[in-house]
Amino acid sequence: MRRTERYPVEGPNSLWQVYRTIPFWRAFRNTLVIVMGRYIPFPSWKNTLFRKVLGMEIGEHSAMAFMVVPDILYPERIKIGSNTIIGYNTTILAHEYLIDEYRLGDVVIGSNVMIGANSTILPGVIIGDGAIVCAASLVHRDVPPGAFVGGNPAKIIRQGQGGES
Repeated sequence: MRRTERYPVEGPNSLWQVYRTIPFWRAFRNTLVIVMGRYIPFPSWKNTLFRKVLGMEIGEHSAMAFMVVPDILYPERIKIGSNTIIGYNTTILAHEYLIDEYRLGDVVIGSNVMIGANSTILPGVIIGDGAIVCAASLVHRDVPPGAFVGGNPAKIIRQGQGGES
């Protein structure tokens, strides 16, 4: 089970009420920064922008490829370890807005992790150190350290070797 906090809502669906849960100007600023960051070609610049403006924790020498989208509403709930690569057009979500509730969950991506292009990481997931996520995977639960996972939903293809990362 993913680690998410649940917040019930009454009335229209929770996405219709998004600005009751996050201020409009914060969402607007985050959107502008993330759109700019998607096109910045230098990982160090992108990391600095996301750390300083969005409050994300990003380790040294980690790289988010072109068009990666961190969570627009709650980017501060994303932590990325050192020397990790997040592939082209990957989406990292820290929120889910549903009909009767919304959920928030921290996303922790370890060090020396490789996430393939076009993957989606859902809220409340921990990806262990040294893990590899295949391209176009939907990561809906934790990935053990050193594991090789892939698919929609992601399944373990190969377990990590004890302690390797």
